[in-house]
Amino acid sequence: MPDANPLMQRRARLSERLQRWIHIAEEPVPLVAEGRLVRMVGMTLEAVGCEVPVGGRCRILGRGHEPVEAEAVGFAGNRTYLMPVGPIDGLTPNARVMPVDHAQFIPAGDELLGRVVNPLGQPLDDLPGLRCRSRAPLAGRLLNPLGRDPVRQPLDVGVRGINALLSIGRGQRMGLFAGSGVGKSMLLGMMARFTRADVIVVGLIGERGREVNDFIQEILGEEGLARAVVVVAPADDPPLMRLQGARAATAIAEHFRDQGRHVLLLMDSLTRFAQAQREIGLAIGEPPVTRGYPPSVFASLPQLLERAGNAGPNGGSITGIYTVLTEGDDQQDPVADAARAVLDGHIVLSRRVAERGRYPAIDVEASISRVMRAVTGTEHYALVQRFRQAYARYEQNRDLISVGAYRKGSDPLVDQAIELFPAMDGFLAQTPDRPVGFEDSIAQLEQCLAPRAGTQSEGGLGS
Repeated sequence: MPDANPLMQRRARLSERLQRWIHIAEEPVPLVAEGRLVRMVGMTLEAVGCEVPVGGRCRILGRGHEPVEAEAVGFAGNRTYLMPVGPIDGLTPNARVMPVDHAQFIPAGDELLGRVVNPLGQPLDDLPGLRCRSRAPLAGRLLNPLGRDPVRQPLDVGVRGINALLSIGRGQRMGLFAGSGVGKSMLLGMMARFTRADVIVVGLIGERGREVNDFIQEILGEEGLARAVVVVAPADDPPLMRLQGARAATAIAEHFRDQGRHVLLLMDSLTRFAQAQREIGLAIGEPPVTRGYPPSVFASLPQLLERAGNAGPNGGSITGIYTVLTEGDDQQDPVADAARAVLDGHIVLSRRVAERGRYPAIDVEASISRVMRAVTGTEHYALVQRFRQAYARYEQNRDLISVGAYRKGSDPLVDQAIELFPAMDGFLAQTPDRPVGFEDSIAQLEQCLAPRAGTQSEGGLGS
């Protein structure tokens, strides 16, 4: 007689599986209200009949093309406005619109280090596919402002002019304001390679494809990429993807911060993020209020920027560097003005300085770090004040000095500024392949001002 024990075990396993399926079958199936596509104008899709919340995702199914994923960005009456995530070629009238019941997440974790991904977390490099164990919500999580650690510790970014004169604190949000062609990408690459941070997250938003490749291979380099995550949403991506690129980079940085790590978040650029939001806002009927920008642009900027900063006690931090493109070098551009009000300081790159051949082309007079007093000592801050006074005095009289109209002895402070200026201008210049540490930057600042140390008259620059 055959052994009945294996047969009984098999029956028990089958019975257990059957009971599990019966339990699943008895659960009520949620009804999903599908809709249909009725209108497409530009990148704006209009659907009727579907119920999806603003920010929710839909999948559009039609004949002869792959499913298109879209996000609900508004509604009017029974019509829902959608923005596509990918290409929309091949969409037809009356295509099915199916809500997707899942929150928006981005893959996160150490598996991303050294990788280049798109805003959906899909790899863009030639390396094997990603298998991240963790996911981070694109919307992030709100932090109680009273629970955040204050910015008290200086961050060494390896750039002498910034370390010494515009000291950045760990957890600070800094703006990099620049026009085109003044060395913005070069300065970002220097900070990406030289900054003392556990993880670097780079968001390239709205950049040309050629510039993306150049930044990764030539400016960031293998050394910078090894400890970095690069999120790329090039200029030819739909506006929704460019928005999601900025949010995805911030969400990945938040994931590492929640693990207690210190993160440097470099985003290039905040202006492209605002322009993508403008495209969406205008497409769904928002009124333009300031130079063609609708109100949603100025609401979305602080929502993105406030996600950076320090966590709670003994937690991690996100130090954010956001580039802002100033159209025509206009510092009163609406996006620049709104960003300046939210950020903790700004570094301005001057075209006039770049044309003189000095890089980084930092305009000392127009730049400021709002947390500098909190992260520097009294002696260091006094040196910075002396430098700024002498530099500003020279710039105010540059035209007279250049044409030889200034006579030595007319103003002792101007005489002192003229003597110090070559050393000050050389101090601000730095080759992109040689980092200068924080302590060395302060020591070199003191040496720069040393020629006149102790010889000023009362009330002079050194008093």
